[in-house]
Amino acid sequence: MSGELVLVTGGSGFLGAHCILELLKAGYRVRTSVRSARREADVLAMLKAGSTEPGDALSFAHADLMADAGWPAAVAGCDYVLHVASPFPPGVPTHEDDLILPAREGALRVLRAARDAGVRRVVLTSSFAAVGYGKMRADGQPFNEENWTDPAGKVSAYVKSKTLAERAAWDFIAEQGGALELAVVNPVGIFGPVLGADHSTSTEFVQRMLNGAVPGLPRLSFGVVDARDVADLHVRAMTHPAAKGERFLAVAGDFMTVREIAQTLKTRLGPAASRVSTREFPDWLVRIIGLFNPEAAQLATELGKVKNATNAKAVRVLGWAPRSREDALIATGESLIRLGLVKRRK
Repeated sequence: MSGELVLVTGGSGFLGAHCILELLKAGYRVRTSVRSARREADVLAMLKAGSTEPGDALSFAHADLMADAGWPAAVAGCDYVLHVASPFPPGVPTHEDDLILPAREGALRVLRAARDAGVRRVVLTSSFAAVGYGKMRADGQPFNEENWTDPAGKVSAYVKSKTLAERAAWDFIAEQGGALELAVVNPVGIFGPVLGADHSTSTEFVQRMLNGAVPGLPRLSFGVVDARDVADLHVRAMTHPAAKGERFLAVAGDFMTVREIAQTLKTRLGPAASRVSTREFPDWLVRIIGLFNPEAAQLATELGKVKNATNAKAVRVLGWAPRSREDALIATGESLIRLGLVKRRK
């Protein structure tokens, strides 16, 4: 590329760092927002783990999703914005607004600043959480970009936050966006190479399995995709003319059960996955655990549900070609082991 400038919000996060790596590889200049200068070293360390020394191609801006200050400077001079930053806590929040407000209001702050700065297009990182929860498809077909989660249904605070934030973004573009364009990427569970000790909830689950901290598995299934491929899809959606005003599901293939994920780790990683359990807990036990554990209680509403999603639109429109589910999972495990984040066998 000609060195166009792209703002990546939340560059200190797992997906944000992978987006920066993808943009630098493609020849863009990148500015990334972090909440404080203390996080700049974390970003540089993750890029180094990804075999990249950005030099002058990377700059930093300081801004918080819950405050207006800093965002005009962050977007100034940018051609595009990848709005990746959004809360995804490991536990259950005290109140759902602890997630909903930063997600929704943060997205609107970034969109307003981008519009006012003359940015061409924003790519918003949403989630499958905004597509396939609250109800099942009556026809049993895979979920696609036409489907929306019902936030009034029995859904978690995280699911509600992603749904309401994406709805608010589309409403803003329709009513106040001016010339600003929007595209949205809706990933399933994001795996792939971990770049540092601060990684994602999905990769943390693999870490816990490898460390033997998951004694039994719930009867759940979810989608798998590699962070490198999600980053690639963001860059494609950023520039492709046909991506304007469109959503794109990021999923590598059919959903996997948690047991299938565990078995993949044991088969491909061998002795390094000796602590991974493949024992499946009965649903009643998960529900009992949920009486005392809020995280388990959230899982209980999804027990036994067979969901799926299709990547046909991203493949057809943007030429996207993701890695396999298995390769994404193994890249997670291998990187966790390499970084010393998995207990050594005695």
